[in-house]
Amino acid sequence: MLVGTLQIKCYAPYVHSLKEKRMIVKSITGKVKNKFNASVSEVGQQDIHQTIMIGVATIADSTAQCDSVLDHILDFVEEHCEAEMIEVIREIR
Repeated sequence: MLVGTLQIKCYAPYVHSLKEKRMIVKSITGKVKNKFNASVSEVGQQDIHQTIMIGVATIADSTAQCDSVLDHILDFVEEHCEAEMIEVIREIR
């Protein structure tokens, strides 16, 4: 059993309140949870309006499968999130 994790940091210069940020975070985390059956949460910088940090965790049988799922999640977030991805930390254990 392998656990794959992603930490995705995004920048949204158009966000001017925490309420706007929470709407974006709730939308993208819900979509990822439903589509990929992965654990997703906002993991940092929760009080900064324009920075979004999301953590994702998934379990797989092999490294190739884990890599594939993490790649699909990254592509999905990039397509469906209006914010710009500025940093991605990926780990498989």
